[in-house]
Amino acid sequence: HLPHGAHLMLRIAGIVRESIVDGPGLRFVVFTQGCPHHCPHCHNPESHDPTGGYLIEEGKILEEYRKNPLLSGITFSGGEPTLQAKELVPIARAVVEDGKYNVIFSGYTFEELMKRCETEPELWELLGLCRYLIDGRYVHEQRDLTLHFRGSRNQRIIDLPASQPSKTPVVVEL
Repeated sequence: HLPHGAHLMLRIAGIVRESIVDGPGLRFVVFTQGCPHHCPHCHNPESHDPTGGYLIEEGKILEEYRKNPLLSGITFSGGEPTLQAKELVPIARAVVEDGKYNVIFSGYTFEELMKRCETEPELWELLGLCRYLIDGRYVHEQRDLTLHFRGSRNQRIIDLPASQPSKTPVVVEL
């Protein structure tokens, strides 16, 4: 935990206060800033530059999120949200403590994330606070508008509570 009065700053591209396309239910979406993947035809190319976007305190995000009691939780998108795992953990924890749940999008595959978790404990913690991971880079040649919450067929919806203990992805359809 942070010393009293200290705040973590998150670099974000923006926020969508109500979304039905970024995970199940009505979601509050935080688009983090900075992405190393540079997928061709990316939906959010303005989020690639790690120095772009703007800084916001994690408390401000929670304050905005809590204004709407109808929300199912927060979705972390991007950019690449796993690059700011440490900053996202307190937000994700607060959502879980409120009895709601988190969804996270990552251009990394589940397997790549598990490898990173070996040296990034805060990433393991963040994933442990999320119910679903939508993983994998966007591949324009596999674009499919019929998929729920995904842009291309290579991307998977992974049940994180079922997958994390064995580090084996449990793929689900929502």
